[in-house]
Amino acid sequence: MKPVVSRETRKPAVQHPLWSPDEWLARIPAVLASTGLIASDAQQLQLARYMALLQRWNGTYNLTALRAPEEMLSHHLADCLVVVAPLRQHLGLMTVKQGDDLTPEVLPATRQRVLDVGSGGGLPGVVLAILCPSVQVTCVDTVGKKAAFIRQVGAELALPNLRAEHARVEQLKGQYEVITSRAFASLVDFTDWTAHLLAPGAWWMAMKGRSPDDEMTALQARIRVDRIDPLVVPGLDAERCLVWMQPLA
Repeated sequence: MKPVVSRETRKPAVQHPLWSPDEWLARIPAVLASTGLIASDAQQLQLARYMALLQRWNGTYNLTALRAPEEMLSHHLADCLVVVAPLRQHLGLMTVKQGDDLTPEVLPATRQRVLDVGSGGGLPGVVLAILCPSVQVTCVDTVGKKAAFIRQVGAELALPNLRAEHARVEQLKGQYEVITSRAFASLVDFTDWTAHLLAPGAWWMAMKGRSPDDEMTALQARIRVDRIDPLVVPGLDAERCLVWMQPLA
């Protein structure tokens, strides 16, 4: 016989404060500065509005397990911001001043494509689309409500370079210069499921915690690990790294 649990004994759910876009905006410059990134006022406002939307709709769509805004700031936003500079460098992006604004520009002037696999609520895809506006970013997720949320973010923040696909990545079509993932799958599964989406000369950029030595050992001989970039996330006492990989010819 199952024990009866009284409703009075259940612990109430913790209610975390919802930060307004202005409250997010007040904290974003310090996070950007600690990562060495340059962002225009418009981009900072887009980041603030995105984080406010993410927190607001998190309870409805279950976009992320984190609810406390302070944790979302370090574990989500800062964690994604630290990969922007390595990606910009890899793609040949530079920051140029146009009047009072700062705009990333591609050299040479070609629109490159990045795929974020298992994007969830848009991490890191939305952050990359905001800070790399000359790059076409596609987010793919198997959960329809998460893809719908990313589409809504793109519309509300006026991000023409952001797309969302509701699909299994194995069934996705297209070609991308960089395919990235964050807390998605092992390196073996990640590369196996996305190899058909690599453009000629393209790269995988896997966001990982500590260096995934066992996963790299398990990679087939057709995958080359080029380098591992260590990352330091402000406000987060945990190991982070980027694993750059390419298929062998």
